[in-house]
Amino acid sequence: MAATGLRREVSSPEGRLTILDGVDLAIAAGETVAIVGASGSGKSTLLGLLAGLDRPTAGRVELAGTDITDLDEDGRAAVRAGRVGFVFQAFHLLPALTARENVLLPMEVAGIAEAGARADSTLERVGLAQRAEHRPHQLSGGEQQRVAIARAFAPGPAVLFADEPTGNLDQLTGERVIDLLFGINAEAGTTLILVTHDEALAARCDRRVTLDAGRVSEAA
Repeated sequence: MAATGLRREVSSPEGRLTILDGVDLAIAAGETVAIVGASGSGKSTLLGLLAGLDRPTAGRVELAGTDITDLDEDGRAAVRAGRVGFVFQAFHLLPALTARENVLLPMEVAGIAEAGARADSTLERVGLAQRAEHRPHQLSGGEQQRVAIARAFAPGPAVLFADEPTGNLDQLTGERVIDLLFGINAEAGTTLILVTHDEALAARCDRRVTLDAGRVSEAA
């Protein structure tokens, strides 16, 4: 996947505010990349644009082999369906659904065959087979993030985006979740792009991209 000349501006009381300013980025299939930088540097904005959750003011984005820049929201969602997974800091599990139902939902929406079997096997892989019928409020933070990881990987995505995946977890639980995330990712050969302030997490990636005031200051 790739971004070329990526720019994002928003309106503010002081006028137009530039969040990203001419970002070029190419990410190879199967690569793991950490996007790092100070708060306000544009990390989450970049992640959202790469994932097609938002549209750039200027520039192009290619996701899963498709130029998504000019697609509307439905078009971008169609590109993501079954091919892109997400893991968020706040988990974003649906509270009325069980762990199994949360994992099932994106596969059912994407029309993926044998969704039930995939959900069961992935929950077993993250060590939550015995908690499959529990709802999010009955699970610990670490267990909720493991459900989120299962939900992201179960459809077999080509690309997975993670935004501060250990941000709401204590250090020990965070380390276990990191091990799980990278373990499953290595097995699946998924392209992993994550935003983090956690140096230990960034160090696990093949490469880090540092943002400074909306520009790439370092990519190595």
